[in-house]
Amino acid sequence: MSLTLYTAATPNGYKVSVALEELGLAYAVERVDLGKGEQKLPDFLAINPNGRVPVLVDDGFPIFESGAILVWLAEKTGQLMPTDAKGRSRVLQWLMFQMSGIGPMMGQANVFYRYFPEKIPAAIARYQGEGRRLFTVLDAQLANAEYLVGDYSIADIANWCWVRTAKWSGIDTEGLPHLQRWTAAIAARPAAQRGIHIPEASQAKPENAQEAKAFADRARPLIELGKREA
Repeated sequence: MSLTLYTAATPNGYKVSVALEELGLAYAVERVDLGKGEQKLPDFLAINPNGRVPVLVDDGFPIFESGAILVWLAEKTGQLMPTDAKGRSRVLQWLMFQMSGIGPMMGQANVFYRYFPEKIPAAIARYQGEGRRLFTVLDAQLANAEYLVGDYSIADIANWCWVRTAKWSGIDTEGLPHLQRWTAAIAARPAAQRGIHIPEASQAKPENAQEAKAFADRARPLIELGKREA
C-alpha cells in the first residue's frame, strides 16, 4: 500500500493524519501551501476538482473529501468502524453530523469571528450559537458512552479534530462535562498528538483566512447596500 497525503494545517487535514497515525500506516506527506493557492493549481485540481485539502492518493487512486477518506481507510483496514450494518451506520451518522454540522458551523464562526474585516455581531452570534447547540448534542450522546458509538472510531476523530479548536471559534464548552472529558481523552492518545502536527502549523496558512477575504470581497457591496437602506 503506497499512501500519499496532500494536506495542510486545518481541522479537515488533521482528521486524516490522525486516522493514519491511529492505524499505524506508513504514508508520505505533501504539504499544500494554501496561502500561495497551491490547492487551485492544475496538478492539484487533477486529484481534487474542488481544490481543497486533504487528498489521499492510495496506489495512484485519489480520494478527496476528508469524510470519504476516513471511510476508505476504515473499510480498507477493517479498523475504526464496526463491520456490522447497524454499527457501521451509527458511525456514519456521527461522521455525517460532523461533515454537515460541526465543520460548516465552526468554519463560518471562524470566518466572521476571526477573519472577516468587518465585525457583524449577528453573524458571529448565529454561527457560534449553532456551534454551541451542536456541542450540546455531542455532550448528550457522550453522557452514555465513552466514545460517540461505543468503541473509538472515525466518527470520534472527525468530530474531535474540530471540537478541539472551539476556543479559536469563540465557542464555549463550559457546562458540557461529557464533551470535555471526551475531548481530553482523545487529546491524550499518542496518535492524536502526532496527527495534529502533520504538517507543522507554521508551514501552512489557515484555509479560512483566504476564503474569508474572497467572501468579504463578494459581500462588501451587499453590506454597503444594507447600510444605505437602514
